[in-house]
Amino acid sequence: MAGRIRDSDIAQVRERNRIDDVVGEYVALRRAGGGALKGLCPFHEEKTPSMNVRPTHGTFHCFGCGEGGDAIKFIMQIEHLPFVEAVERLADRIGLQLTYEGGGRDVRRENRGTRLRLVEVHKAAQAFYAEQLATPEAETARTFLKERGFDQAAAARFGCGFAPGGWDKLTKHLLNHGFELDELYKAQISKEGRGGPIDRFHRRLVWPIKDRGGDVVGFGARRLFDDDPIQAKYLNTSESPIYKKSQVLFGLDLAKREIAKRHQVVVVEGYTDVMAMHEAGVPTAVASSGTAFGEEHMRVLRQLMMDDDAFRGEVIFTFDGDEAGKKAALKAFEGDQTFAGQTYIAIAPEGMDPCELRLNKGDTAVRDLVSRRIPLFEFAIRSLLAEYDLDSVDGQVAALQRTVPLVAQIKDRAKRDGYATKLAWWTGWQDEAMVVRRVRESAGAPVKAAGRKPPSRESGVENGSGPAFARPDPRDPERTAQREVLKAALQEPALAGPQYDTLPDDAFTHPAYVAVHRAVLAAGGTTAGLSGSALLEAAVQHAENAGVASLLSELAVEPPQSVGEADARYVQSMFSAVQENLVGRQIGELKSKLQRLSPVDSPDEYRDLFGDLVALEEYRKALKGQAAGGFE
Repeated sequence: MAGRIRDSDIAQVRERNRIDDVVGEYVALRRAGGGALKGLCPFHEEKTPSMNVRPTHGTFHCFGCGEGGDAIKFIMQIEHLPFVEAVERLADRIGLQLTYEGGGRDVRRENRGTRLRLVEVHKAAQAFYAEQLATPEAETARTFLKERGFDQAAAARFGCGFAPGGWDKLTKHLLNHGFELDELYKAQISKEGRGGPIDRFHRRLVWPIKDRGGDVVGFGARRLFDDDPIQAKYLNTSESPIYKKSQVLFGLDLAKREIAKRHQVVVVEGYTDVMAMHEAGVPTAVASSGTAFGEEHMRVLRQLMMDDDAFRGEVIFTFDGDEAGKKAALKAFEGDQTFAGQTYIAIAPEGMDPCELRLNKGDTAVRDLVSRRIPLFEFAIRSLLAEYDLDSVDGQVAALQRTVPLVAQIKDRAKRDGYATKLAWWTGWQDEAMVVRRVRESAGAPVKAAGRKPPSRESGVENGSGPAFARPDPRDPERTAQREVLKAALQEPALAGPQYDTLPDDAFTHPAYVAVHRAVLAAGGTTAGLSGSALLEAAVQHAENAGVASLLSELAVEPPQSVGEADARYVQSMFSAVQENLVGRQIGELKSKLQRLSPVDSPDEYRDLFGDLVALEEYRKALKGQAAGGFE
């Protein structure tokens, strides 16, 4: 029969384990006034902190779920421990040797199989593995670490060790130190072999996996030798009473304080990646162990970062390739998107993982990888856009058809409209309002203002419901200069001159005006020697349809809108206005390209485009000055 822990020892455990320190190992706390602290309750889901901790009273209480008590109660609840084991754990934390009454000196031996004993098994196993790393047999393991940029201090910091060859070296070592075989089996340190108990890992580099409290609860082991009969590169401890792979994160014991301080966590894919991040100056890096990063992992991190409505944190995922990152990012549109707005993606260049990046580019490159993070939604959308030629209208239309439905899946209305606006920029589509409207329609949201329908392959950019030819509004102020230039070409070809004949179709923004311009050029243009009715008749013969012919006739007789006589100065100002509008659209396209470029990944191209942008801006400024005179 187990003895009872002496009351005076329990009192010491309560007195010497500050409640804020104990809770702070699991949850980020901040001041709440009146000497209290508050944080997200780890015992139920919540977005706003409702758990209060009072250091002066040594108690905690959650106003959301009602849980409360002292440090012992907190450990019992969060670690699912009975009272005695919770006290034992807190006693170990302060180095207190407990005294048991009524059970004799060997009473602790009756607690075999409990969490405390399983933790002790792992602690002893880690010490054994760490010692083995210094043996001649572990030279390959030491070389592996050295080649990846980790010295002896780094290996010690992360508890690296070596599982020796032979079938049962660790098992025998632990049995000789007072542990029993059933404890080794429960801890997943040993397993049943053909001839008896054997070690779970052999001839592998080993990392200890710790829980939030810093206790070793499992191990990860990497293959080193080609003749290793187990082909898997990594082996992990199987789940045990103390190791739940969906709740533990490698490196969290070292990163948790910085995560709480910076409100940021970097999730990488492997043990060496975590080490590389920390060694490079990114102390918030962690990795899942033996399973994919999941909701339980996120819940643990939320409790550390306190990312409630007033205080948000960042979760940054790193990937060693665009495809892996894109696949993960696209999944965010399928879930409830609770954390999507706080999630970012970072892709290492040239398909390198963080460890390789540090080796090849140095510590600064690793830190830059994190600083160049991209919001999850943005990364997913722009990854899809990269598959299209966004310098062509066809490519823009196809890209919008693919990505508008995706953006429409964003549940937060404000974010959805924001990304719809950005989508117009990223694709180079000039009509932002149309893209926003289309996204809202796809999302089933009400649309307040009327606008053009979305583009489609079948109907083209001007996807109207009327006939193919639509007569432009002669009072449209945005196209006044275009109309005046067309009138000048038909009425005063000598004033319009060669400058008109060099205008591209893009100078005109209405299909009807484009058709008129083409008809004039097909008739020989302003330098063909034709004028008056002869020029009009020749242009009409090249009109696409009766509507264009009618518009040609209209423009040939409509008076110019000049205040005085439509002289050369007036015509030149209209040309300047048309060119200014064209350059403005070219500037918009350049800005869109710059949005799609990274100044770090493509510095030369970015610099060239930026130079072109500056030059175009100066040219546009000059054109505006020239055009101003015609409207006075």
